[in-house]
Amino acid sequence: MTSLAPWVAAFAGQRIVCVGDVMLDTFTEGHVGRISPERPIPVFEAGRERSVPGGAANVARGVAALGGCCELVSVIGTDEAGVILGAFLDGAPGIEADLIRSPDRCTSHKTRFVAFGQHMLRVDREMLRPLSPPEEAAVVDAVRRRLPGAGALILSDYAKGVLTGRVIADLVAAARKEGVPVAVDPKAQGFQRYAGADVLTPNLPELERAFGAPLGQEAALAAAALQLAQRAGVGALLVTRGSDGMTLARPGRAPCHIRAEAREVFDVVGAGDTVIATLALALAAGVGMTDAARIANAAAAIVVGKRGTSTVSPEELADRLEAAERDGKRLGAPQLLSLEEAVRYVARRRAEGRRIGFTNGVFDIVHPGHIALLEFTCSTCDVLIVGLNGDASVRRLGKGPDRPINPELDRAAVLGAFGTVDAVVIFDEDTPVRLIRSLRPDVLVKGADYSMDAVVGSDIVLGYGGEVRLAPLVDGKSSTSIIRRAREGAA
Repeated sequence: MTSLAPWVAAFAGQRIVCVGDVMLDTFTEGHVGRISPERPIPVFEAGRERSVPGGAANVARGVAALGGCCELVSVIGTDEAGVILGAFLDGAPGIEADLIRSPDRCTSHKTRFVAFGQHMLRVDREMLRPLSPPEEAAVVDAVRRRLPGAGALILSDYAKGVLTGRVIADLVAAARKEGVPVAVDPKAQGFQRYAGADVLTPNLPELERAFGAPLGQEAALAAAALQLAQRAGVGALLVTRGSDGMTLARPGRAPCHIRAEAREVFDVVGAGDTVIATLALALAAGVGMTDAARIANAAAAIVVGKRGTSTVSPEELADRLEAAERDGKRLGAPQLLSLEEAVRYVARRRAEGRRIGFTNGVFDIVHPGHIALLEFTCSTCDVLIVGLNGDASVRRLGKGPDRPINPELDRAAVLGAFGTVDAVVIFDEDTPVRLIRSLRPDVLVKGADYSMDAVVGSDIVLGYGGEVRLAPLVDGKSSTSIIRRAREGAA
């Protein structure tokens, strides 16, 4: 397969026009520790609150985060949510927002209450009303002015009223006249209203709603998507299917099923925005539809691993595409870091929204059991840190006076041969407790020959809400037994 990662650099400077329903997303984080004595409901103790642009405004953020330039057109109210949303977008790097303010409208505002990483409740404040004829004309005129020379037009339809039938028809016709591809994230049940668009990106429930029946089997799903694309008069349907990946259906071509790449799903808020933003940038850069879908799939895998309404950076996307092309294996020797360097390294990776995994051991004579442990740990995280017992530490473990066989630097280098380890930290203490306290991994892994409570550091990791996993064993494999058999054979 041709490498897709180099295309990410071509996103820089692509001009994308986006029109649709914007909203303000507010996340109130808190704690639930008891049930109300008044009613059998949890008591939510509110803490930190943060707000970010959502809906079509989050699509614009996604385009800008990937290096593109997004010209955003929408209609908002003159209320407080509209003022906050406008302030977020005013002067935001890579975004030029034309927000038409209407005193007759309410700015969509969604407030999510989150405890322990889980959404407890969402409160919506919005007005589901189509634009008035003068508002429709203002939106169409604003978009038409921006279409000449644009790389793509995105219609981000959250069914709040901005994308009326007239607005959609006028904008699709204007884009086709200018030779600008049109990508649509549809929420309306009838796909025919998007006739003439190049691609729609419904999720599976939206596809089933439009088709009028559940679609369980992959073949049935592809056939339904193809039928709907033909009936609607659109070039393609890219159906996002969560953990089952994506399906691209185009009239006259065999369907393409793209497997999901997400290792862990923390939050699907805004995932569809990321898909449409990435897809439009790829099409604007000249990527074919199938490869554009693969790139969008990789971006979705990144964003669902983050919490809240998030975006993806070019570096993250290029890294993910490169990882997919080598079947998820990391290339080259791992970084050998001091504890202080590892703390900074983990902080940078965590700021990118990556999940940190940790395991530890001697790794003296590497065998299939070691490989299985590393591969299992790698499958649970985005970044794998290995704590390696130093030579002095190994000698104190009682494995024998001539252990380790291989010195610590050699053992650290060997860990890079399997493409799973990002960084190694050598420790000389008897246990890796200090490393675990300092790095605070999201997941701690040891072999299943340990019980959960016997895993060193498990109490620390579980105490701050992390996860402890036990990797399946490969029977009869250990460095000690291999060395003993070698000595017996030599004798």
